[in-house]
Amino acid sequence: MSILKGYPSDDGFYMPPEYDRHMGCFMIWPTRPGSWGRDALPAQKAFAQVAFTIAESEDVYMAVSLNELESAKKMFKDSERIHLIKAESDDAWARDTGATFVVNDKRELRAIDWQFNAWGGAYDGLYASWDKDQKLARVIADEVNADIYDASHFVLEGGSFHVDGEGTLITTKECLLSPGRNPQMSQNDIENELKKYLGVTKIIWLDYGIYNDETNGHVDNFCCFCAPGEVILAWTDDEDDPQYERSRLAFDILSSQLDARGRKLKIHKLPIPSKPICIEEKDLLNFVFEEGEDEREAGERLAASYVKFYISPDHVLVPQFGDINDKAAINILSECFPDRKAVGIYAMDILKGGGNIHCITQQIPWRKDEKR
Repeated sequence: MSILKGYPSDDGFYMPPEYDRHMGCFMIWPTRPGSWGRDALPAQKAFAQVAFTIAESEDVYMAVSLNELESAKKMFKDSERIHLIKAESDDAWARDTGATFVVNDKRELRAIDWQFNAWGGAYDGLYASWDKDQKLARVIADEVNADIYDASHFVLEGGSFHVDGEGTLITTKECLLSPGRNPQMSQNDIENELKKYLGVTKIIWLDYGIYNDETNGHVDNFCCFCAPGEVILAWTDDEDDPQYERSRLAFDILSSQLDARGRKLKIHKLPIPSKPICIEEKDLLNFVFEEGEDEREAGERLAASYVKFYISPDHVLVPQFGDINDKAAINILSECFPDRKAVGIYAMDILKGGGNIHCITQQIPWRKDEKR
């Protein structure tokens, strides 16, 4: 692995969409007591179900701390496609702390190492130290033998943007313009960085993400591409729900925009759970928060959304919450991805940690020398 300067777009590299071909997926084994509790086993079982489902059609590279390595080996001993990587981490959000991967027209693979500051640093970050997380991008790049661009001047998380691979990127002002990320940069400055690193030419700015999302409104919990010219948007018809206005504003913006290829966007509405999902007092008894770590409160609304799915080569892994809209989400996503099987994964133990399936996964695009 070589550390690269400059911009991927200058070298002919761009980020392909998640629904493109993969060579694998990066994950991190959950252990942090402030996210997964004293007893992390329920969360680990949920992570394992995600990993096993993904491994049916692509390799999974799982970073595991030394203390958890033996137990992880037992959990995954029957899978030849789940590869354990000995690496320390502060938490398990692979989408945000792992590398973002880019390819060129020859399907050569490279990675990007963004600056990570726990979703806001000293301003409003969720924990006080992220030194281990900051090293993970290079860990996975080295594991898959991909050279990596040093983007350490730019704070960015993988969950804060989605691309269509044809020049268009979607993000939110709530997140990328938040004071805890790149306060020295204007919106235009940030656009230029996104274009140069990800090979996009058109950026669609939504105002907000999902209500009460502690990542300052990551777009991957709210809106994503499912095909060129098509997006999926979290939706509610309940005008009394604080999410309603956010979704309506986004719908209006998306309806008025053309993508980088001049296409009018087709918008698929994906309902949020029918009732707010909140953290309960019994859940809080399991958490152990460190000094400087954002603490949850009983009754706090969690940012539950079915948009936090992951697209593997054969499946769409859809979060399930025990809500009446669970089945509707699977049906809608089955229609959006007719060449894949939509599979429900009970994700409450991931949601309680602060995210969902898309947060704990990061796709690694297929490259020319990869056998399938």
